[in-house]
Amino acid sequence: MTAPLYDASVPVFRQMLNALADLLRKGEADARERGLDPDAMLAARLAPDMLTLVGQVQRASDHAKGAAGRLAGLEPPTFADDERSLAEAHARISRTLDYIDTVPVQAFDQAAERIVTLPFGVPPMPAARYLHGFALPSLFFHVATAYAILRHRGVPLGKRDFLGNYLSN
Repeated sequence: MTAPLYDASVPVFRQMLNALADLLRKGEADARERGLDPDAMLAARLAPDMLTLVGQVQRASDHAKGAAGRLAGLEPPTFADDERSLAEAHARISRTLDYIDTVPVQAFDQAAERIVTLPFGVPPMPAARYLHGFALPSLFFHVATAYAILRHRGVPLGKRDFLGNYLSN
């Protein structure tokens, strides 16, 4: 039996990060089909005051690895936000998945009793509130925004692409 907050977090992080990687692959294939530079789509954004596609990938990575570490009582790694190509964006997603896979399930045993403190001035909160009220919604927001950027660029995607392979988790 695994810890409830592990079950509510890590499989979802994996699903959404793998879906994000698939979205990028489909965007790349579409760009190549249309004779466009696939790496150029990393600079695309929905509005001038929003993050670019690569920024959405970076924040999705940050929320997934940050939550996995914090829920397990570990210090999550920091990654430089220096991705300039799709290959580098994919590498970041892979590094995030690799980190999540190193977090031991047993480290989540006491997660329900943990208080999570975030580095940007939000009051400390119980781990479950952090996961359900901040970490998961933030991850979904950034993956959904990446999806929306790609759709806005004409990439043929649907809801199943956003959900990813949810049956494999």
